[in-house]
Amino acid sequence: MLRTYKTAVVAALCSTVVGTAVAGCAGDSLDNWDPLAPTTQKADAGPISGTKKVDVAGRSVNVSCSGDPAKGRPVIMLMHGGGDGLDKMAALQKTLGKKNRVCSYDRLGAGASDQPDGPQDFAVTGKILTGVLDRVAGDNPVVLAGHSLGGLIAARYVPDHQDRVKGLVLMDTTSPTMVDDITKAIPESAKGPAAEVRAQNLAIFQGQNPEKLVITDGKVRSAGNIPVEVIQHGKQYLAAIPTYGQRLEQAWSAGQRKWLAVSSGSKLSTATDSGHYIYVDQPDVAVQAIERVTSQVAGE
Repeated sequence: MLRTYKTAVVAALCSTVVGTAVAGCAGDSLDNWDPLAPTTQKADAGPISGTKKVDVAGRSVNVSCSGDPAKGRPVIMLMHGGGDGLDKMAALQKTLGKKNRVCSYDRLGAGASDQPDGPQDFAVTGKILTGVLDRVAGDNPVVLAGHSLGGLIAARYVPDHQDRVKGLVLMDTTSPTMVDDITKAIPESAKGPAAEVRAQNLAIFQGQNPEKLVITDGKVRSAGNIPVEVIQHGKQYLAAIPTYGQRLEQAWSAGQRKWLAVSSGSKLSTATDSGHYIYVDQPDVAVQAIERVTSQVAGE
């Protein structure tokens, strides 16, 4: 039981679960198509189909793209949570790729991409994202769809790139004030499992994570009135932590509401039957939200 809820909390608060099986990403959902299949294309030869390594600022970044470019429709970029990789979102990418051009990538330190040279901040992750979008989207508009830490990175990126990013979907995204949230929800005097969860998360926020990303709190900046959907989990699994679990649930929910300030066109919904991995637990909820935002951007 201790391991179960510790893993769940680490997954949600700091978006870092290493070695967890991808529930719902096997079987018929992936029949006859492999978004991770290597491609023989040369580095700069046409649109990417399948998975290949691309050079971004001298670093090798693992990128996967599927679906055909459609005139007037944006490119969807999926952004995985911390401790995950693009393979975790393969089923989601396959489904969306039936109607859309969809890509995903491993950030530095994740999946098959290069390791970072040292600690990273949001400026560095933003530069890598820009380089990936230059390669896969060109001048086309983009919709970012991020889970957990991927959502946090996306939401920090959009206000400075409104010329390119025209829509945003945040799936149980790490709160913009997560460090403050967890230190208030679980005091330093806490004992037992709650104290372990507090210490683990604070260490991860300080850069002790696979991406060596220092995760700092910050004010939510506006990206104008672009369409944004914020989806939060409905299964209150954080409440399993003794004494402080309900505080964590309240802090997490408040964090989701804070993200509404990223746009005057933001909407909040709850995936009632989902834990942290909404796109695995209720894939239809994730797909429909991303397609709604994509259609709005396309003016449909």
